[in-house]
Amino acid sequence: MTFNSEEVTSELTTILDYIRFATSQFNQADLFFGHGTESAHDEAVALVLHTLHQPYDLSKEYLSAVLTVRERQTVVDKMQQRITTRKPLAYLTNSAVFAGLDFYVDERVLVPRSPIAELIEQQFMPWVEAEHVGRILDLCTGSGCIALACAHVFPEAQVDAVELSPDALAVATMNIERHGLQDRVVAIESDLFAQVNQRYDLIVSNPPYVNQEELRGLPQEYHAEPAMGFDGGVSGLDIVIRMLAEAENFLTSQGVLVVEVGSSAEPLQETFPNVPFYWLEFERGGDGVFLLTAEQVSQFTDLFKTALK
Repeated sequence: MTFNSEEVTSELTTILDYIRFATSQFNQADLFFGHGTESAHDEAVALVLHTLHQPYDLSKEYLSAVLTVRERQTVVDKMQQRITTRKPLAYLTNSAVFAGLDFYVDERVLVPRSPIAELIEQQFMPWVEAEHVGRILDLCTGSGCIALACAHVFPEAQVDAVELSPDALAVATMNIERHGLQDRVVAIESDLFAQVNQRYDLIVSNPPYVNQEELRGLPQEYHAEPAMGFDGGVSGLDIVIRMLAEAENFLTSQGVLVVEVGSSAEPLQETFPNVPFYWLEFERGGDGVFLLTAEQVSQFTDLFKTALK
């Protein structure tokens, strides 16, 4: 679906005009929204304001501001790009906000959107005591958003950001430098715990957890993201179970493990009906995130290892 950009730029003049028009076009194109926005209107606001280098909380009094011809064309071009490519907006802007922080993103990493952001902002209370968190591990770090957000809220902690994909790790390294946290956040290329030799007070992960059947049916916007970031094997639990089987050796005695498994939450609980996964709740939406203490992980490690065989 396309529209006549010359006609649009001659008839529409204000910021509000372009937000309204983009909303209509996005709805008509039946785009999917799940990468930081929840509706065509939210996506339109994000696209227009970012393209104009304006803050997302721009005062309403500026919405009637008349755009220059060049600004109008730039906004229209970005709208066309979103519709024709079906790529998530974050890839078109190379920007995503997570836990109130801005991150560089591109097609090498998933777009940050985990509900774990809410836990980070709350310093994982009441499950950990901030003053006792000295070392944090982010497994499957992708863009580095979880690792870096943790570093911000735990300013005394050392954070290891582990990732198997060299391409994703390059993006994470860019974000570490962007936030000036090279002294406390270390990017490590590793297949889960393979290259890790520390124990941690907090292990956090948003690993691949989508089963292969579900993966094939995802909206087009998701297929613009790296498949490696989704693919959890036939059951969706291949990587999660490996993580559970190995975590005992990398948690301190008072440590906790927090993992997002999304749509695989029910299969995980069915696979391990006796494991007391604590399923966390979120005020801003999201689910499928469990917490286990180091003691619980240790108690069921043999069971997790048996499931790998």
